[in-house]
Amino acid sequence: MGIAVWALLLYILIIISWVAVLKRNIGEAMIVGFIVMALFGGKDALSLMWAGLVFGATHEVLFAAMAFVFMAYLIEKTGLIQKLINILNSVLGRVRGGAGYVDTIASALFGLISGSGSGNTATVGAITIPWMLKSNWRKEDAATVVAGNAGMGISFPPNGTMFILLGAASVSALVTESQLYIALLIAGVYTLIYRLLVVAWFVRIHKIEALPKEDILPFKSSIGKGWPSLIIFLGILIPVVLTIGPISETLETVAGIGAEGIGSISILVWVPILIIIISLLSAWKEIPKKPKEWFSYVEGALPAFSVIGVILLFAFSASEILKQLGLGEQLGIIMNSLTLPVWLVALLVGLLIVLVATPLTATATVTAIGAVAFESLAGVGIEPVIAAVAILVFASTEGASPPGAAPIFIASGIARVNPVKTFKPLVFLYVIPITLIGWLILMGILPIPIL
Repeated sequence: MGIAVWALLLYILIIISWVAVLKRNIGEAMIVGFIVMALFGGKDALSLMWAGLVFGATHEVLFAAMAFVFMAYLIEKTGLIQKLINILNSVLGRVRGGAGYVDTIASALFGLISGSGSGNTATVGAITIPWMLKSNWRKEDAATVVAGNAGMGISFPPNGTMFILLGAASVSALVTESQLYIALLIAGVYTLIYRLLVVAWFVRIHKIEALPKEDILPFKSSIGKGWPSLIIFLGILIPVVLTIGPISETLETVAGIGAEGIGSISILVWVPILIIIISLLSAWKEIPKKPKEWFSYVEGALPAFSVIGVILLFAFSASEILKQLGLGEQLGIIMNSLTLPVWLVALLVGLLIVLVATPLTATATVTAIGAVAFESLAGVGIEPVIAAVAILVFASTEGASPPGAAPIFIASGIARVNPVKTFKPLVFLYVIPITLIGWLILMGILPIPIL
């Protein structure tokens, strides 16, 4: 094996050991891994570090990620996400087990505007779990569904894990932002449909009834109070429509903007910017107006800024070092020497990602093995966009992977149930089936159109 492969293996070992064994945070692991990997460059170590840091600090995705962190904090702080859930509850609350459907759909919507599995569980679950318990959901089942839905923060775009995967040189060379955004959105719908079937199964098996009428706002009332929350989805729709599809093609030709002008519109940059603007306008009366008040207002988001910033900076920097060490060429040599069938390579890669995601977060997993997983899949002829999507679907199991997944303990805490009671159903109802969905995507059985 080449030096870059050894560097990667040690990098993975450092991250896993630092987080899972030493119980330190992922940001520290990224810094240590980056330094150790650069040392493989010998006398060129310092120049490799500098090149990596410049690449990471100037990466467009780093800015986008920071914007998404603030965006997610803002829509929670302004109460827009709760208004969205109230509207959903008005529509589905009268359905048997409706609170479970509300949590599932709301988790998908939250996944569209925030890539945090734990944030998804805490924000949506804090509202839906009490409603589920009122409609005779068992505590362990309510916690299982809410924790199982956390993965939609990763299987729906955009999210920090997606940013890290896009930041890998081998991925960005073959997959565009728009391609991955749309393809992952379709894959996310597959996982959403499956999760809705799980809720239906719970409702049928345990004969769960509808919510009490007093807990359901009339649709007219929820829309009247919460309609501004629906406008935030224009922040997603506008950049997508302008860059993909017939309107984009018309603008290129009729308006004289040209393909280059349309291509300069970044979905990942403009989605958070537009949603932030829309959120501020929608909740203008609630937000502070003075600089000192603003500092107190956003103070709660500062820890997230520092953590995600360090992770992304050093993830991108590390990917550049691996590129300069020749990882792509060396992995290509290894993959060309293997004679395993495509279906088996796809299965082994999926299982590897799921196993690594069990003690780690999706972010840490993709940071550690995302690039090598992508190279392995692309090396056996799998379409690059499909490979990238499947990697994210596999990694999305981390929210439901016992024993260490944070969403499990958040949901169990809200439901006041022993988290151990959720372990078995989470594995059999979420981890294994979502892994299978990722494999079916790789095999083309679940189609993902590529733009």
